[in-house]
Parts: sequence; C-alpha cells; structure tokens
Amino acid sequence: MEGSRLPVRRRSRSLDRRAREAVANRRAFPYVALVTAFVGVGIGFAVKLIAPDDFRSYEDGVWWAIVTLGTVGYGDVVPTTTWGRILGSIVIVVGVTFLSFLTATVTSLLVSTEQEAKDAAREAVREADRDALIAELRKVQERLATIETKLG
Repeated sequence: MEGSRLPVRRRSRSLDRRAREAVANRRAFPYVALVTAFVGVGIGFAVKLIAPDDFRSYEDGVWWAIVTLGTVGYGDVVPTTTWGRILGSIVIVVGVTFLSFLTATVTSLLVSTEQEAKDAAREAVREADRDALIAELRKVQERLATIETKLG
C-alpha cells in the first residue's frame, strides 16, 4: 500500500513544482484561465445531471456556470436542489478567485512595466554619471601627467 502512494506524491510534487515555476515566470494566468474554463464547462454539465428540473439543457447549465463564474448571476436559471446549490457555491468561489487573480495579474504587469521604465531611467542616469566621472578622471590624469613631466 505504501508503494502505491509514492507515485501520487511524486506527481503532486511535480505539479506543485510546475505551479511554482509558472507563478515565478508569470505564466500562471493561462493555467488559471484554463482551469476556470474547465470548471465552468464541467460544472455546467454536472449541474444539468444533478438538477435536470432546473436546467432544460446542457447549454443552460454551462450558461449558468459561466454567468456565475463571472459573478454576474442573472438569475434566469438557478439550481434549487441541495447538490445544485453546493455546485453553485463552488462555482462562485472559483469565479471570485479567478477574478481576483486576474486583477492581481493585470496590476502586477502594470506595476512591473512602470518599475522597468523607472529602472531604465535610473540606469541611464547612472551611465551618464559614470561617463562624466570617467571624463573628469581623464582630465585629472592628464594634469598629473603634465605636472610629472614638468617636475621630472
């Protein structure tokens, strides 16, 4: 039994490692968007199976899931069964999480773009200062060479 757990642990470590790399490389948004889309479609189909009286078609279930993911919730189609409401709660949490993540990603990109521009401006000032300092040092070297020539 212990041997059967090992591959699952390795897999979860691998997924965890890949998730951390995606976040570190700012590639996490496509993964979150894809998972959110799968959750929306999957739960849309599941809710049709769980609450067939509330959802006339699979399209209605997917529509409800997408609208609920977007936290809009028009109220034109709603689950009335306990399991349908449990699925609805899951969809709401995933939707709010996705929108929060989307907001954080866009904000992070805007801030990092502004930070990169400021860093580039600082680097340009540093280079100009360095070039001016080198020019001054050359002048001092020339003066020293002139003084040494006169003294020697």
